[in-house]
Amino acid sequence: MEELPTTQIQKGTLLVASPDIESGLFFRGVILICEHSQAGSFGLLINKPLDIELPEEILNMSSVANPHVSVRAGGPVQTNQMMLLHTHNEENQETLKICDGVYLGGDLQFLQQILSDEEGPNVHLCFGYAGWGSGQLEREFLDGSWYIHPSSKHNLFEVPPEKLWRTLLRDMGGKYATLSMIPDDLSVN
Repeated sequence: MEELPTTQIQKGTLLVASPDIESGLFFRGVILICEHSQAGSFGLLINKPLDIELPEEILNMSSVANPHVSVRAGGPVQTNQMMLLHTHNEENQETLKICDGVYLGGDLQFLQQILSDEEGPNVHLCFGYAGWGSGQLEREFLDGSWYIHPSSKHNLFEVPPEKLWRTLLRDMGGKYATLSMIPDDLSVN
């Protein structure tokens, strides 16, 4: 296999979909890279709210005391699997630090604890994930499908999901700021 140029993609990087991705789940998508190595990559789509009814035995959203909980479509792979992305800073065996103040993981007891806490941390319940085989993400990046942006707790949990794609492009400045003004539907232009 030929050597691909090194990119700046690493754990904690945000992938911002280029306007070339014109449809599907990744349209105007922002993905947080949670793991990146020569073996492959995985991340969570963080700006696609998911409006689903969860079975009460899994999670009764009406009884959640924590006002900082949201449900997201994490990606197209294993959409029946839920992953916790949160700001609870107690690192343990079940959590992985993604970037400053942002963690992935936790067990059922941890989930119940943070959902019942009225002062609880920010939590995205992500269903599914995005995955790439060895070298696949690098090729997509080099082909121009994705732009990269450093992640931050602020971008992940404080910027409204419907504004995140445009906000990140504006933050990048130059031609990217111009791209942020492209309407969602070019036919209305």
